[in-house]
Amino acid sequence: MRLSGSTMKTILFYAIALALAAFALEWLQFQYFLKLYPVEIYITLIAVGFAALGVWVGSRLTRKTPPQPFERNDAALRSLGISERELEVLEAMTRGESNKEIARSLEISPNTVKTHIAHLFEKLQVNGRVRAIEEARSLHLIP
Repeated sequence: MRLSGSTMKTILFYAIALALAAFALEWLQFQYFLKLYPVEIYITLIAVGFAALGVWVGSRLTRKTPPQPFERNDAALRSLGISERELEVLEAMTRGESNKEIARSLEISPNTVKTHIAHLFEKLQVNGRVRAIEEARSLHLIP
């Protein structure tokens, strides 16, 4: 069924007129509604709306993904030439153990611990314990 041009113009005219009438009625009802309640209520409703929007946006932006299980980067360990014992010393350093505590837990002498730490610093190209731990974490050598 095809409508003629004059029929389309008539339908369009009535559709626009009906839309304007509906808009006018809604506007009049809104004007009445505004006078019915004090301004503080509207301000509170707007504030609650923005607070809800902020909570929703914040939850969407900060949604946490569950941590992935740690996978050691064995290729980096091999390329840096870090031995198993040096890795054990590095893990102990990560736990905050002192040289003496590392020596006791690994049953080696404190001088051997110092040697392992010196080799780790050299291989990771750092000059301190904190930097060594940061570098090892960035390379996924330790969790």
